[in-house]
Amino acid sequence: MKRLGLDGPFGTADFGPLPPLPDPPEGLAERAITVDQTNRSVVVGERLVVKWFTPPAPPPQPGLAVLRHLAEAGFTRTARPYTAVFDPSGALLALVMDYLPDAEDGWDWCVDAAVAGEAVGELLGELIADLHAALATPTASAPEPVTTGAPSGLHARALEALEEARGLTGEDWSESWTGPLREALEPLREPSETVLMGIHGDLHVGQVLRWRDGHAVIDFDGNPVVAADGGAGHPAARDVAQFLLSLEHVGQVASYRRGHDASAWVRDNVAAFRAAYTGRLAALGQSRLFDERLVAPFSVEQECRELVYAARFLPRWRYAPLGVLRSWFPEGE
Repeated sequence: MKRLGLDGPFGTADFGPLPPLPDPPEGLAERAITVDQTNRSVVVGERLVVKWFTPPAPPPQPGLAVLRHLAEAGFTRTARPYTAVFDPSGALLALVMDYLPDAEDGWDWCVDAAVAGEAVGELLGELIADLHAALATPTASAPEPVTTGAPSGLHARALEALEEARGLTGEDWSESWTGPLREALEPLREPSETVLMGIHGDLHVGQVLRWRDGHAVIDFDGNPVVAADGGAGHPAARDVAQFLLSLEHVGQVASYRRGHDASAWVRDNVAAFRAAYTGRLAALGQSRLFDERLVAPFSVEQECRELVYAARFLPRWRYAPLGVLRSWFPEGE
């Protein structure tokens, strides 16, 4: 830990050597990243990002295994990890990563794109397909990253999210939604055999930075409202459903914060994402990873989790999932 200017009973796991830093490093300027996030991130010397976990994340920490796997698979479209820092109990305190110059958070650049009418669905679909293909690639860390089976517990997990969202949302929840949403979850009750693999687990536009040299996927720590969720043993459709839903949330943000109707942009870019994602997987010989049948029920589950997230962490976010639900159930239908 001396190389980071820290003393104490810390443990580390190194992914690679740090870039050159001043000696001593204590004089490096720091600035906080101020976008909405569950944890806290600080830019150090315009060279590193230190992500502080608040509270520290107890083991297991599947996100670290995912980062190592992606590095071994040759996936470079993420912020390069350097060091993970642990307290004496093994809880993850911080992750030191590469700083991506001129990086913009997805909830900023993608909303700007929606307002400007900029097409982004194709590039995002290809990016996520490349990510899933890398996650499905055998490596030294994950020699058998993909299995096939009928996953268990999906329906119970989704129904629990629906009932929790219903209870936490109060009078803003319309009981006319409850029956159709429960029905939409039925395909998860006895799902057919499908491909199971490591996934991102909390994939939305905010996890895609646009920076000087392109776009990068970040933050592999899993869903903050699913205890010990991890990313292993899930259908890739869970990531896809969440990302497509986040494009709908972009439309809600554009309307709420900018007064801009982005409904046509949402429709077009959702369609472009789907086409690019499936096309890229096919080109990579990985079409089997994606089970289209699961996207709709996973979307319902995730929208319920968005309401749970808002209730637990970010109350002002409630308008976005509620707006999407209201678009799914226009008054009188």
